[in-house]
Amino acid sequence: KVVGRLEQQINDLQIQIQLTQHQKGHIEAIIYSIHDAVIVIDEFDRLLMANEAAGRLFNFNSSDSPQKRVSELIDEGKSEFIDFLRHSRQSKAQPTRKEIEFSKDEELKTYDCIVSCIYNEGRQVCGVVAVLHDITREKQIQQTKNDFVNHVCHELKTPLASISAYSEMLIDGEADDEQTQKEFYAVIQSQAQRLNRLIEDSLNISRIESGLIKVNKEPVSLTILLEEQLRMIKSYAEEKNICLKDIGQSRIVFDQVYADKDMISQVIVNLLSNAVKYTPSGGSVKIETEVDETVNIARLSVIDTGVGIPESEIDNVFDKFYRVSTNNRQAKGTGLGLNLVKQIIEKVHDGRVFVSSKQGLGSTFGFELPLAAQRHREKQIINYQ
Repeated sequence: KVVGRLEQQINDLQIQIQLTQHQKGHIEAIIYSIHDAVIVIDEFDRLLMANEAAGRLFNFNSSDSPQKRVSELIDEGKSEFIDFLRHSRQSKAQPTRKEIEFSKDEELKTYDCIVSCIYNEGRQVCGVVAVLHDITREKQIQQTKNDFVNHVCHELKTPLASISAYSEMLIDGEADDEQTQKEFYAVIQSQAQRLNRLIEDSLNISRIESGLIKVNKEPVSLTILLEEQLRMIKSYAEEKNICLKDIGQSRIVFDQVYADKDMISQVIVNLLSNAVKYTPSGGSVKIETEVDETVNIARLSVIDTGVGIPESEIDNVFDKFYRVSTNNRQAKGTGLGLNLVKQIIEKVHDGRVFVSSKQGLGSTFGFELPLAAQRHREKQIINYQ
């Protein structure tokens, strides 16, 4: 009977061991499949378990490293993480969260690190488990949003301050003649328009980036859109004594692009108004349109004889709120117009913007869009397939 009981106990233990091993294997499979880095160490800072994500992050082979001390596996540049593990284990703290920055592949990454103590049956700490989630992208997005809000608030203050100041002067009777009153009203009107442009550009950029803007694409002639906007900008150019030269590639009728008419019109008027704005009196603005059938694109270029852009700043001209430092005195602006141009052309229409410039000699801004005929061929191929 005793032997029988012992055999039964042995069988029960073997079953329990098999179940435990199965559960352990199941838990390990879950941990290894997690995208976040997971590290488990014992009370002596020896590695018990680490998934592949942790191995990639800390540059060690997770399968060949058990029982090694973490200080031997993780380089000194990540000592903040090791100290965090040790402090959490020694203080027997509740699950603790901390943001830690690591340099990986010559790029600074930010991780949300959560460390929890592991307890044995006697409620003694026998190790710690750490989970590291890469939040670099989230931090960048948050910083971009913060910068955007700060810039908008800063840009709003200037026109609001002017509107407020001139309104108070009108109320206080400081404009005691009709001519002065007209000047004050003109300032208020121009600043209100500037404020409206800033708000509209900000909203449009935000809508494009979030994918919430309504886009109505159809085949439209780039030439016709250009001619419409030239009529609008002509009086502005005449006021500044600037010659507008419209040079088309013999005005081809096959220059249709598949685009949102209103958006592309806004792009054209932004480029034309910028060219006139930054070109001194007596200068010229030349507009060139062409169709390159070898690559199936239509191209529009706006070439001015204006103040130009320093070579060191050309790469930044399409950034939000960026204004060329040497041109701030030449004309006022929100720093959103060119960014909106880039968003509309590249994000909404799969096109390309370009710029070249020499300081003191002028600039060339323009864009390329796929021809509508090419878009039609692509659709036919997709439908046929």
